[in-house]
Order: sequence, then C-alpha cells, then structure tokens
Amino acid sequence: MHPADIAIIVLYLLAMPVIGLLLRGKQRTGTDFFVGGRTLPWWAVCLSVVATETSTLTVISTPGLVWGSGFTYLQLALGYIAGRTIVSVVLLPRYFKGNFVTAYTFLGKRFGTASQTVASLAFVVTRLLAEGVRLFAGAIPIQAILATYGLHTQYWHIVLGLTVLTVVYTYVGGVRSVVWVDVVQLALYLGGAIVAVVVLADKLPSNWMSIAADGGRYQFLDFSSPVLTSQYAFVTAVVGGAVFSMASHGSDQLIVQRLLATRSLRDGQKALIGSGIVVFVQFGLFLLVGSGLWVLYHGAAPKELGLQNTDGFFAKFIVESLPVGVAGLLIAGILASTMGALASALNALSTSTVNDLYQRLRRQALPEDAQLRHGRMWTLVWAAVFVVFASMFSTTTGPVIELGLSITGYTYGALLGSFALGLLVRRARELDAVLAFLITIAVMAVVVSLKFTVNGKQVGLAFPWYTLLGVVITLIVGGLMSLRHRTAAPELVEADLP
Repeated sequence: MHPADIAIIVLYLLAMPVIGLLLRGKQRTGTDFFVGGRTLPWWAVCLSVVATETSTLTVISTPGLVWGSGFTYLQLALGYIAGRTIVSVVLLPRYFKGNFVTAYTFLGKRFGTASQTVASLAFVVTRLLAEGVRLFAGAIPIQAILATYGLHTQYWHIVLGLTVLTVVYTYVGGVRSVVWVDVVQLALYLGGAIVAVVVLADKLPSNWMSIAADGGRYQFLDFSSPVLTSQYAFVTAVVGGAVFSMASHGSDQLIVQRLLATRSLRDGQKALIGSGIVVFVQFGLFLLVGSGLWVLYHGAAPKELGLQNTDGFFAKFIVESLPVGVAGLLIAGILASTMGALASALNALSTSTVNDLYQRLRRQALPEDAQLRHGRMWTLVWAAVFVVFASMFSTTTGPVIELGLSITGYTYGALLGSFALGLLVRRARELDAVLAFLITIAVMAVVVSLKFTVNGKQVGLAFPWYTLLGVVITLIVGGLMSLRHRTAAPELVEADLP
C-alpha cells in the first residue's frame, strides 16, 4: 500500500474517538448515557442501526457472493424490511409506552425477574461470541497491512489498540457518541463503495453490465433451490429473513437501545423501517461492485488469482486498483466499522447489565447519577473481557469461529419466542417462560449441528430457518406448560404491562 493510504488509515482511526468526544453532548444521568436522553434524530439512529449490523466481513464478503449466488442475497433484505415493519407495529409501541431502557424490561414486566435475567444473560453470551469474532476479524487486515512494512504484530496487540480507541468515546459519551460515530463510518464506507463502482466502470467495457447479466450474475429471485437447505431459496430467504430480523431488531438490545434513544415512537418506527430500506440499498451496492469485479477478473475462481476464497476479490481490488487516498479512506472505514460494532456492543452490554441484571437482582433502582457511574464502570469491564475473548480466536480453528457466528441461530429464536409467548399466551407464567427458553436453546444447539445428505453432499438446515424454528419450539413448550393454569397470568394488567 502507498504510505499516504497508511497515513489516512492511522489518522482516521485516531479521529473517530475525537469525533465521539466532540459529539457526546451532556452526560449527567443514566438516561443520557444509555439512551441519549431520548433526543436523537431518527435519521441518525437509522444510519447507526445499519452501521451496527454491518461488520468488516460484511463489506468485504458481500461482493464475492456474486460468484456463487448472483443477487439472490438481496432476497434476505426483502425479509428484513418485512420483519422490521412487524416489530415497529407490535413491539416498539410497548417499549415506548413503558418508557423502557432495555427490551428485556418487557419480559420482566410480563413474567418476572427470572425471565428478564435469563434473557439478558443470553444476550450477553450472544454478544460476547458474535462481537468477539468481529473484533478479531477487524484485526486481520491490520496485521496484514503492518506485515507488508515488516511489522509483525500479534493479534492481541491490535485488538487491545482498537478496544482502547473505542472505549475513549464510549465511556465518556455513551450511546450518543456511538450513534454519531456510526453515521460518519457508514457515510465513509458507502461513499467508498460508490467510488469503487465508478473506478470499476472506467476499467470495464461499456457493456459490462450486459456481460454480467449474460453470465447469470444478476439473478435476483430463486424459486428452484431446496427450501430447507438453501439459504437463498425465495421462501427461505424472505420468511426466514423476516423472522430473523424480528429477533435481531425487536429482541436484541444491541439494536433496540438505539431505537429507544429517538424522540418518539413515530421516530423509532421511521428509524427501524428505514434501516431495512438502507440495508437493501447497501447490499445492492456491494453486489453491484461484485458484478463488476466478476467481469474485471473474467469470472476467475479465487485460486486462479492466488486468493483463498471469494472474500478476497474486493480486498484485492481496493489495494491494487483504487486511487491513492481513496483506498486508504475505504479501508479505514471498513476497519472503523469494527470499532463501531464494538462500541455498540459495549454500550448495549453495560446498559443491560445495569438495568436487567444489577438493579433487578438488587431489587432497588439506582439513582440516575449512580446509573451513569455504573454504566461507565461496566463499559470498562466489558472492554477488558472483549480484549481477552477476541484474542482467544487467534489460536482457535474454524468450528469455534463458526460457533461464534452462528450462535444467534439458537439464541434469537428463544429470545423472540419469549416475547411472542408473553404476547400470545395469556396463561403463561414465569416458570413456563424460563423453561421454554432453556429447552429451546438446548434443542437448537442440536439442530444447528445436524447434517443431512442431499445429492451426495452433507448439508444442514438453512440458517434463516433457525430463528423461526426456535420461536415455534418456545411457543409450543411454553404453551403446553401454561395449560396447567386455568386463568390468565396475574401479571397481565394493563396498568402494569404496556
């Protein structure tokens, strides 16, 4: 890489904490720290939601999907829009009416402390696995760049550096700083992707889109693949994607916390539905880049170009073909997305720890100033945990990484299923919900590992079905257990349950 690109990357990574500090606003109470005083504009929250769910791997990997499945990945985004629309109508009104700080407060109101605690613990484990992998993944390109200059750095050094830079603004500014830094990062990597398309078009023949179309790279809908085992079959992608999005954006504190930081329910709904539309456009843009790369490299297999897999095509183009300065900005944005994801996880974990675990188990609410102190303290604690946890992945093999990436497959179904149980089964009590939750996770752990032989190949259940299956199991188990009770749960009082 050109030294100018290296300088831009370093300056950008250092600038992000400064921007977060400058835009932190006044932090006097726990409400300011956890939900930004509920004053953030909906459009900023919308973009922050998209940036939060976009990782380094998403930016690098999505263009390469064109080699295998064309544009069929976009079908998932259709499901995402549908799922977020349902959440905005069903769950968000209850969160806003109850003036909640976390999504799991709903379960505490509906079932009791045990249910809220179990759900929060599941969220903590999920975030540790998923964000630990993403943090480690963000260290990989940094190590590769440093190696080209003869600097051989261990992964944990890079992980520590990224974490320290992130903690600076997350500790001081809370969710407000996290959201505004997310907006800057999103604008940067999307802008870089647009520049990549322009540069690509200049290097390609004028009819490059026709060439890609003739090669089947623009296939959007897939009605022929097996529904149960193919993640890009139309029904699987749309239905499974919708249910997955309902879980990730309706029952995962990582996203819900941002929505609760908006000024009103209507703003929260616009931010949530809008994020689905932005994700669709974002996926389309990265896939468009992929189709151009496919033409540029004449549809060559990764190994023909010395690459391990299709993830390397976009990285190869960034390093070799983008103008000096532009490449540095795009790589900086991709790497900074790791910091943004970590900042989001730290803030969400500290919020859930204080509100769902500490205060509920303490059985006494903390004063607002004490909530702020505890929120900052737990931000530091979780930062230290992430440094250790993410560094562990440098010595592990594929299966453990796959576990980290697929853990949502069996936690999301149990989480969303618990919310559905509380809304749909009026007889269900706390013990019913907790046991249904635990049984669902146990069953899904088995389901995720199951393999079937299809056309001589070992395949598993397509991942978009994991969440829906988990919801069904939770409802069946919880519903059957609730039959022990003759009347509706006493907690179901309109004054107590928004």
